[in-house]
Amino acid sequence: MLSPAAKKRLFSLLASGLRFFGGLFYDRRYLVGAYFDDSFIGWKWVVRGILFQKILKFNRNIPWPVSPLNVVSIGRNLKFHPDDINMFNEMTGKYFQNFAAPIRIGKGTWIASNVGIITANHDPNDLTRHLPGAEVVIGESCWIGMNSVILPGVRLGPHTVVGAGSVVTHSFPEGHCVLAGNPARLLRRLDEPGQAEVGVAPK
Repeated sequence: MLSPAAKKRLFSLLASGLRFFGGLFYDRRYLVGAYFDDSFIGWKWVVRGILFQKILKFNRNIPWPVSPLNVVSIGRNLKFHPDDINMFNEMTGKYFQNFAAPIRIGKGTWIASNVGIITANHDPNDLTRHLPGAEVVIGESCWIGMNSVILPGVRLGPHTVVGAGSVVTHSFPEGHCVLAGNPARLLRRLDEPGQAEVGVAPK
């Protein structure tokens, strides 16, 4: 029976080999953190990603594992912490449209099913063209509820909760608040940073 220390050393050796293998297909900078250093979950995503991204060509140019049900337009235009790579690997149909401008997502943010984050809209006078893009910034420890849409140029401060089905059309950079509606409006303030985290984690 292996001791806990021996198990940890064995896992570390296995992770090193898996990181070398995964690095043949992905940028190694993304193959670190909670889902890779302490768990096999991330490596399962790597294997699935090789099939769907590198062989079947879903999200083929994205340099980290992405579920085939999620869409990322351009990898270099999406900034996030490696510990949050799970948001791209849930089988939930998220849409990150960032061909026109970057999307920046703060550490510890949760994004639910069927959320769309968009950096450029169609030109209403010519639907074959897009309007100029505008960066979207989501702060740390936010929660974007199911079926929500974040539109171009929106900036959300830390600890912002967006209610399910909301359409966020303008910025709430101060954060620590709950938004909901179409267009989204302020429902209430979260005076204490921890209030957005009370209860079961919205995984």
